[in-house]
Amino acid sequence: MSGAGAKLGVGTHFRLDGETVEVMEFASMATGMEVILKDGRDRLARMSLRELLTSDRAELIHDGSGPSSADDEDVAAVVLNRLAKEEKKEVLERAEHVREMLTGYRSGSEDLPRPGEPRPQYAPGLPLQARYEAKAAELGVSARSTRRWAQAFREHGEAGLVPRAARADGGLSNADPRWVEAAEEVLSEYEEESRPSVKVVLEEVEARVKTKFKLVKVPVPPQTTAYRWMQELERRHPTFRLSTQRNRDIADRPRGVYGKLRPTRPGEYVLMDTTRLDVFALDPVTLRWMQAELTVAMDWYTRCIIGLRVTPVSTKAIDAAAVLYQAYRPQPVPESWPREAAWPEHGIPRGVLVEAEAVHGPVTGVWGPKVVPETLIVDHGKIYLSAHLTSVCRRMGISVQPARLRTGRDKGPVERFFRTLREDLLQRLPGYKGPNIHSRGLNPEKDAFFFHHELEATIREWVAVDYHRTPHEGLLDPHLPKVELSPARMFEHGLARAGYIEVPRDPHLAYEFLDVTMRTVQHYGVEINGRRYNGGCLDGLRDMGGSDIDLDKRRLEFFADPDDATRIYFRDHDRVWHTLEWEHAPSLDMPLSEEALQFARRLAAKEYTYPDDRLAIALLLKRWNLGLGTSLVERRMALRLSREQAALDLPEPRAGAVSSLPSVARVLSLPAQSEPPAAEAAPVVEEGDDDGDSLEELDEEIDFYATALKDIDG
Repeated sequence: MSGAGAKLGVGTHFRLDGETVEVMEFASMATGMEVILKDGRDRLARMSLRELLTSDRAELIHDGSGPSSADDEDVAAVVLNRLAKEEKKEVLERAEHVREMLTGYRSGSEDLPRPGEPRPQYAPGLPLQARYEAKAAELGVSARSTRRWAQAFREHGEAGLVPRAARADGGLSNADPRWVEAAEEVLSEYEEESRPSVKVVLEEVEARVKTKFKLVKVPVPPQTTAYRWMQELERRHPTFRLSTQRNRDIADRPRGVYGKLRPTRPGEYVLMDTTRLDVFALDPVTLRWMQAELTVAMDWYTRCIIGLRVTPVSTKAIDAAAVLYQAYRPQPVPESWPREAAWPEHGIPRGVLVEAEAVHGPVTGVWGPKVVPETLIVDHGKIYLSAHLTSVCRRMGISVQPARLRTGRDKGPVERFFRTLREDLLQRLPGYKGPNIHSRGLNPEKDAFFFHHELEATIREWVAVDYHRTPHEGLLDPHLPKVELSPARMFEHGLARAGYIEVPRDPHLAYEFLDVTMRTVQHYGVEINGRRYNGGCLDGLRDMGGSDIDLDKRRLEFFADPDDATRIYFRDHDRVWHTLEWEHAPSLDMPLSEEALQFARRLAAKEYTYPDDRLAIALLLKRWNLGLGTSLVERRMALRLSREQAALDLPEPRAGAVSSLPSVARVLSLPAQSEPPAAEAAPVVEEGDDDGDSLEELDEEIDFYATALKDIDG
């Protein structure tokens, strides 16, 4: 066996900078060993021996015998690791038999004999031919095979005993390159098509080979061989095994090295995205099942969720702006939350301060850290590229950087958060319906459910209690790669590393995230969508000279929150902010959204000829009361809702970490209420003038309950 070394001395030739040189002399210097080189034109040069052996400029010219990194043969570790577990076990057992033939001992050394070794038929004094024949008789093979094993073992060790087919690189070493080229072309054409069968693809490959290589006859492999090669190509071009959507995602991966933004401090990059939740939710206004969407803002450096919002049906630009505002002004922590879930209102973690209790006092604070974004990374959704959100970001000095089209990996951390949310929280909640229709249960609607605001409170609490306190594999300090960090600990680390955090300089910046409406000030106040708002701050602006002044000069800007139509905000000429209340706001003790008010108006218009807002609100509040619906289907739904909430009896094998959340416990453990007797419930279902209405005449807002919800009594 040739060694890996080569002689280096006087007369050894190198290829240096493209020319052939010869070593003429060695010289020992104070800085190390040097050599004198002579080229083909008898020119001499002195060079460090270290540079000659390690530099890319020089290459040793040898006789070609011995191992080299350019050899086609792989090392034994590579060949053995390609094998399956059973195949590798078989090769190692065969190696023991070969060592016993050659040495008399299965270990290969007389110093490590096994019980009964050496056996008489393999005694070291016997001729090798006799030992070959004895092993052939023992294993039931020919003596020629045992000799071939011994020769391969002497040359390559255990790797020489691996079958040639298993030793081949990638399983396609015996395949014709032209056939592989045609097969890859056919598979690439199915990246955006429906999934084909292997048989159809092989037929197309055969036709492609005949068409593409007309002048050369390319051998067609047997069916079993073609199927085996196609199985190997499946690893490179997934087509048959995974879903078509997954295959398209793999095909769209960039071919080069993945680029990555590397945040160095909290707030440097903030990711925003929206996803549909896999839990049934009920709109408390219209009492309808609605699709819930979650919009989150995540700080990339810490993985902290700095803003979130659950919206019914779809997300608007104002919702995205409201999520971004939470980064500046997080919501306060409810009293039911555990102590460790609260962040200080100024955003500095308690772990940074020496005597946190003396500084913070009682457990109060907000549900997440305060982070002022520097760069906002979003997708190309309309809500993120709307004029409202982009103008607010420009005003706040936030750079908006859209991700690449159909490239979810640009927002990888937030996409991973959505998966963690589904696996750790949503699938443990009642009413979970699965990520797709194939994962949905038989009747997930029969379980308990959340209203949209309850679902948002549950997610917010889970983020603060569990997600922010759990170590993440993707969070690490390169100087301490073995230390597991949670988002909360990473925020402390980032604060200590950066030495500061950005804070909003003006607390009234919140109003600039709201929707702007231009209106004139009349003698009765301001009217927006039929609602009148008034306040003492408008005294000097009423009528504003009537029609003597242009309309553009009389119109002022008012900031409205679509989730709370009971008040609007106004900034006067002195740049002072004021709050204007709706004239019917005293009738309510809670916020009323724009959509709820529009629904109440439609409800009142169906029963009264001349309804007003006060009557509409009264009817809406009456509609929310149990059993007072305006249709048979809605009353059936209300009765079912009452019975489910009153007699809810869910099993306990839910995850303890999730069921211990106060917001979830309130749904899973509602106080028992007496179920209304059938005699009292029946008149509720039967009385009224609309009992005989057909399904076509039902209110368009609730007609879907006829199929979505069935009466609990069956």
